[in-house]
Order: sequence, then C-alpha cells, then structure tokens
Amino acid sequence: MPITDFPFLCLRKNDVERPWLPVRITNPHTRKHIDTYGLIDTGADDCTMPAFLTEQLGHKLENGTAKPVHTAGGLTTAYSHTTTIEIFDIKQNKVIYSIPDKSIDFSEGLNIVLLGVRSFLDNFTLKINYPKRCFSIKNS
Repeated sequence: MPITDFPFLCLRKNDVERPWLPVRITNPHTRKHIDTYGLIDTGADDCTMPAFLTEQLGHKLENGTAKPVHTAGGLTTAYSHTTTIEIFDIKQNKVIYSIPDKSIDFSEGLNIVLLGVRSFLDNFTLKINYPKRCFSIKNS
C-alpha cells in the first residue's frame, strides 16, 4: 500500500517542515519498540539512530558492531544492532511496511532518526514534491 502525498511535518516549534515519516523501531530480540518519526534523508548512505534509543530498545550500545562514521560534525563511532523498521499509515494506526532484521547504526550526538539509503530508501520509490510540501513512497 503506497503512501501518497504525505505532508511535510514540523515537529518542533519554529522549525521548518520536513519529510518526516511515522515509524516503529523494534529490537527483534527483546520485542521492545519505540514509535517515533524518522527523517527521510536522501543524502545519508545509511540509516542512523540516536544512541540513547539503544537502552529503550534493550540493546547495549557498545555491544554492537563498531564502525567509524563520517558526519557533518566530523568522525564518530557508530554501533550497529539488528533492528526492524516499520512504517505507519498516514493516520498512524496501522503498519503498512516492515523492513525486518536490518543492521542499523546507532550513534552518539544524534537526536533524530535518519532514514537513509541502505536498509531503508533502497526498498522504495520515493517522490518528493517540494512546492506542495509532500512526498510519496511505494514498495519497489
């Protein structure tokens, strides 16, 4: 089921509207999950999530596979953990896509979920309509 003309959202006061998507992040080993929003980021090679989410999901940050990551702020270390990403419909009451058991990076200093190319966008066709401030995704 495609998501069509999903409006850009402004999640923080005085912020600009962006292509945020309602998602559920799950640790498949503990079944602990978090419902949040992820920012669609076509400039990010990988999905990256804030390190503080690992505790809420039942992961231990530094038990993940460590790897150096280059960010706008410089070089940092990310820790990969097996994670499932589910996408909610526009009303946020039904999961319409699931991307199970992917190795997802968790990184200190990040405070939002970034939905990058590998493990997320490479599963979909994405159309962004900036003049109308909306986007559409469908399974490829």
